[in-house]
Amino acid sequence: MQNQSDLLPRTALIQNILLQNPAIQKVLERASGLDLPNWYLGAGCIAQTVWNYYSKRPLLDHISDMDLVYFDDQDPGFEAEDERVKKVRDAFSDIPVQIDLKNQARVHLWYEKHFGYAINPYKSVEEAIDTWPTTGTAVGVKYDEAGKFKVYAPFGLDDLLDRVVRPNKIQITEEIYLKKVIRWKACWPELTIIPW
Repeated sequence: MQNQSDLLPRTALIQNILLQNPAIQKVLERASGLDLPNWYLGAGCIAQTVWNYYSKRPLLDHISDMDLVYFDDQDPGFEAEDERVKKVRDAFSDIPVQIDLKNQARVHLWYEKHFGYAINPYKSVEEAIDTWPTTGTAVGVKYDEAGKFKVYAPFGLDDLLDRVVRPNKIQITEEIYLKKVIRWKACWPELTIIPW
């Protein structure tokens, strides 16, 4: 895991690229007002915006959803998450892609049914991001309470900015990784794929 203070020189570059995507800009600006505890916008929409930027494609190209994650272990029930999902749906009804809101304190409750194997409960949203499938997509961004742009990237930003897809083997299987890279390589042939 990389020291988060080492990210500072590249944070401004990531911010500049991401804020050129109007959908991401709106989500980041509005999410702050949704009372989501310890939230981040992360994963595929971040990496895919960067890939599109360097490939000179429209910044929403091939982005089917945006992962908005938060951590609330005080109320991890489905009903509380569902209520927030409805608020998010209303707040982002003008965004041209689906906003996928997930309480990371609940993931262990449904993970086995979805992926075929159980995981331990996460202790924070950052711990969840630490397990995301690739080093370049294990990235979360947000505006903090002071309105400052913040990046959480446990593996740094080099793979993301260099368009390198490298497996993060903390939690995923080879099958999950291969499904992702096959789809991504078809959309972004210039990606460098690191074998499992």
